Amino acid sequence: MQNAYFRLENVQGGFGVHLFAPVDGGEKIVVQELVNYLDKQSLDYNLSAVKMAAEAGEDTIIPIGAGECPKVAEMYNYMASPDNMVAVAKFIPPSATGERLTYDEFVKDMSFRGIRYGIQEQLLKQHFEGNGMFGIQIPVARGLKPVHGTDARIEYYFNTDLSAHPEPQEDGSVDYFNLNLINHCKEGDVLARLIPEDPGQYGMTIQGNKIKPRDVKRASLHHGNNILLSEDRKTLTSKVNGHVMLVGGEVFVSNVYEVENVDNSTGNITYEGCVQVNGVVNAGFEVHATGNVVVNGVVEGAVVEAGGDITIARGMKGMGNGILKAGGNIISKFIENATVEAGGYINTESILHSKAQAGKDIKVTGKKGFITGGRVQAESSVEVRTLGAVMGADTIVEVGVNPKLKTEYFALQKEVAEIVRTIKNAQPIIQNFTEKKAKGARFTPEQIEYVKKNVELLEKKKLELNEKSERMKEIDAVVSVSKAASVVVTGEVYPGTTIIIGDVSMNVQNSYKYCKFERVDGNVKMMPL
Repeated sequence: MQNAYFRLENVQGGFGVHLFAPVDGGEKIVVQELVNYLDKQSLDYNLSAVKMAAEAGEDTIIPIGAGECPKVAEMYNYMASPDNMVAVAKFIPPSATGERLTYDEFVKDMSFRGIRYGIQEQLLKQHFEGNGMFGIQIPVARGLKPVHGTDARIEYYFNTDLSAHPEPQEDGSVDYFNLNLINHCKEGDVLARLIPEDPGQYGMTIQGNKIKPRDVKRASLHHGNNILLSEDRKTLTSKVNGHVMLVGGEVFVSNVYEVENVDNSTGNITYEGCVQVNGVVNAGFEVHATGNVVVNGVVEGAVVEAGGDITIARGMKGMGNGILKAGGNIISKFIENATVEAGGYINTESILHSKAQAGKDIKVTGKKGFITGGRVQAESSVEVRTLGAVMGADTIVEVGVNPKLKTEYFALQKEVAEIVRTIKNAQPIIQNFTEKKAKGARFTPEQIEYVKKNVELLEKKKLELNEKSERMKEIDAVVSVSKAASVVVTGEVYPGTTIIIGDVSMNVQNSYKYCKFERVDGNVKMMPL
């Protein structure tokens, strides 16, 4: 395939422009390029004849003038891409009496245009040292695209998924004694490896300007006691037999701190790792652990806080003072008169007159499977057998929004209002001082000190206002009502129950069986399972 091109040649009685026809489907001559070329040589020609011949696409010679053919050296039309990554040239052959352009002359011309990188030497020499490639766009310079790198990542060699639920047994109950939710490890086990970031490679424009690859994220391994970090800081290995967990991006390995009961013999327990209580956590005592807490008996009016999961085999009797707070999941035979907060899910057979919050879902199943009284909140869903009570105990179930973020947002609103109030009180004092000072008034050291403290307070409160406003924007950006949010009742829901999904609610007026509640068209709707 060969594109059409043109050249000034001698003809009988003078000279003209020879239009070479395209070959094997090549492109015709661009009329404007031909017209521009002839105009540049200040030649007198018939514009209509030139256009007609060029558009015909046939091999022909158009006479132009008498005398010797002008000496016109080889020329080219040049164009660079908008991103400066490629430059092309379309060469026009010299006239019959003109001279060819040389490779060195062309490269020098490119340098004058600012092209300093990616000259296509082999292709250009093929043109200049051969018969020439005319009528086609030849890439004369190419830039180098940047090679984008990859972010660093950490590979963990233990289960970091906190979403596993305990399996129900054939009779519908759940075995809260044998949950197998702990990641056991042995001395010498590799726990995690850091795959470092790849920074990538710089690119280059045809002008020789560097093109930076995208920024990549770095990472590092964080760990607690009983873990060996390799010399290259890329591998974590267990130094002891125990169990491993990931808490807030930090790897922990710990032997379990085990006691029979939490009572006067132990006092409150605070432990960097996991705690196992074989008996009872008695009223008034506290257990705090960075890892998991397992209680094989009952928790009675106590406080249990864990960075990981909380598992209570025989249930939680809160007595109005009991608190369970877990960064992970909470699994308990029952929850009664307590305040419960889980970063993950809550799984139990019953919740009675309690305040329960879960960052994921709440499942109240098993033989009893009821939620009666109190307030239950989950980001995704609540599944329950019986909701509310025949006697109409006030029961509130809320889904769709992360309860922790919602609570934080409301708290921030109050704090911002208080800060704004403080700023408004301080501003008139400072303004009054400034105006009096401008009029020449004098002040006592005590007055100056008072105003100075107000100025400092104003600046401090402005910073606080900015920080809290930014945090509210962050929460606004991530908090949205989940489309999958639902309340599923596999048994019966009673009147006196309030269902809230996001910012809309429904007061249940009648008893319903085997149903679920979802948000549809801005309203809470009940539909059959």
